[in-house]
Amino acid sequence: MSRKLSFRDDGTFVIVQFSDVEFIADGDHDPDTPDINAETRRTMETVIAAERPDLIVFAGDVTASARGNDPLASFRQAVAPAEERGIPWAAVFGNHDSEGAIARGRMHEEQLAHQHNVAEADPPDLSGAGNFSITLVDRSGSPAAELYFLDSGDYSALPSIGGYDWIRRDQIRWYTELSRARAEANGGISLPSLAFFHIPFPEYREVWEQQICEGHCYEGVSAPRINSGMFAAMAERGDIMGAFVGHDHANDYSGTLHGIRLCYGRSTRYVSYVDGVRQDRFPTGSRVIRLKAGERSFETWIRQNDGSVAELPVHHPER
Repeated sequence: MSRKLSFRDDGTFVIVQFSDVEFIADGDHDPDTPDINAETRRTMETVIAAERPDLIVFAGDVTASARGNDPLASFRQAVAPAEERGIPWAAVFGNHDSEGAIARGRMHEEQLAHQHNVAEADPPDLSGAGNFSITLVDRSGSPAAELYFLDSGDYSALPSIGGYDWIRRDQIRWYTELSRARAEANGGISLPSLAFFHIPFPEYREVWEQQICEGHCYEGVSAPRINSGMFAAMAERGDIMGAFVGHDHANDYSGTLHGIRLCYGRSTRYVSYVDGVRQDRFPTGSRVIRLKAGERSFETWIRQNDGSVAELPVHHPER
């Protein structure tokens, strides 16, 4: 049974997505690594003050675990802006979260120990750590939307296939069965749903190359070399309206492919380094998502580190 959160009295529900905050515990930095925790926290606080979210999602790389000695302390500092304000929050994990001394499973246990965390323990024998769902209910208490959170892993475990990991077949089966169960409980009608994970799947490259998109694409799409079929499963089920990832700091675009809007977040810690020097191509910030009960659609925009809403360019694919 998933956790339940409620739409507001006006029928809306606002989600703030912080991507790649990559905290390193205070005093635990490599001397060659810039300490920008305070700047990152200010960005989060600015966005929270502007948006007053109903849910905060940390979309992976919550910590830079290999660059510090205490990843759990780093994790606690990263989520503190949500926890201290009593805002419901949840995290999925990225490739950097498990590069250090702490396994992903232990990191997931850490998030579950927080008072205002709304994630759940993993189903038994499921790949990864941090696979769960959250149900949004309307004013009558009836399910009105579903949020799915999946662990997209870190790096390929197959020696013959390098690069990043992918969402596994058992995770896809878990999503599909849960989605079907939610629809059956809703009179056979699928709930409007969103999905959150860290590493983009290959269709993120396809949507940029073939569809009109809004936002920036300043680096390659770092998708896994294997397409495990998660996008196909979402399209077949017909419930996922949008998918949200982080991972590629200099990409913040969104575009619709086969009825699903594929969205990058806006990197919250930094956008890019060139020859070891930070040279952000655009301001850091956050993606914001607003749902409305009873509607199979959502609005989304980028809130920047100065509190402004980003004016994003429109990209037309080459024909």
